[in-house]
Amino acid sequence: MAYPSLAGRTDRMQSSTIRELLKLTARADVLNLAGGLPAAKLFPMEETQAASERALARHGVRALQYGPTDGFPELRAHVAAMLPGAQPDQVIVTSGSQQGLDLVGKVVLDPGDRVAVAAPSYMGALRAFDPYEPEYLTVPSDADGIDLDALEDVLAQGPKFLYVIPDFDNPQGSCMPAARRERLVEAARRHGVMLVEDSPYRELRFDGDEQPTLHALDPGNVVHLGTLSKTLAPGLRVAWAVAPEPLKDWMERAKQASDLHTSTFTQAVALELLDDGILDARKPALRAHYREQCHLLADAVRQEMGDAFRFDLPAGGMFLWGELPSGSDAQAFFHTAIDHGVAFVPGGPFYANGGPSHTLRLSFAQPTEQELQEAARRLGRAWQAFQNGA
Repeated sequence: MAYPSLAGRTDRMQSSTIRELLKLTARADVLNLAGGLPAAKLFPMEETQAASERALARHGVRALQYGPTDGFPELRAHVAAMLPGAQPDQVIVTSGSQQGLDLVGKVVLDPGDRVAVAAPSYMGALRAFDPYEPEYLTVPSDADGIDLDALEDVLAQGPKFLYVIPDFDNPQGSCMPAARRERLVEAARRHGVMLVEDSPYRELRFDGDEQPTLHALDPGNVVHLGTLSKTLAPGLRVAWAVAPEPLKDWMERAKQASDLHTSTFTQAVALELLDDGILDARKPALRAHYREQCHLLADAVRQEMGDAFRFDLPAGGMFLWGELPSGSDAQAFFHTAIDHGVAFVPGGPFYANGGPSHTLRLSFAQPTEQELQEAARRLGRAWQAFQNGA
């Protein structure tokens, strides 16, 4: 069969570095600190089974039939109630937050348009935007999020939007204080730049006080993305985008062309779980688990690697982000670590326009306590071998 030539945009369709790395970590003897998978042992198995049965009983064929593109009205009302300043008619139920990112790129970006992102930033967002051929403007960030002084210069260059994860961002785990959020929102409004707020980890705060969403601070200039993937289960693929008009209508048209609608069955199940208060009931256990996991890994890595891996302890989320000594090559160290039976994610792919080679990300969400401790020991041994050129 003669295949047609591929579209030019495929040149920018990169595979996810993490998913490619996970292929190398599939060996049973490799402890995985790479993937950002939520803790499977916390999935609400019994509650989801019961909710599935109730969903069919309550909704009947509606749970198995085609549905509205923007989602069940009852589910959209739930989402709006969880987000101050949101209205149900601004909500689109999406097939994971990743689809929300793709919809934003699809309806907003033309080739050559500028997009402002943190350095580093979530690589999945970069991969979602890539096919629409933007130019990335990068903003340095620290443990409190985006550097606002540097942001002013970037916003002055006229990006179509600024993509930001204010709460426990992937990969850094940083959380933006309220004062910085207010200044960010004011700067974006002053420069006429839309904000895309990605919020998958917000409910996983285990230390400190909750901060306002960017959407709550400026609903008319923020597209807010949320999900049940980290709090209930990623297999549901139930997430949402909250967007001001008329952008919401254009995103709905784009979604209709993509998948018609998010699974009606999983929407019905999610609705039952939310109606039953399962999400709120689970939050204390989720937060306690991730806090314990975070401190276990942090303490173990400090013991095994000393000052060779420097990081800030996050107050939520799933990740430790840090630096090896300046000049180190985390990509090369990754292969040594695999040889020693432990995996992480080198930091390079999180930088849209390239970045330092000595950063890396560890995920503490999924492994057991024993696995975290053993993974740290293996990481320490791998570092010694790497230093010795083994």
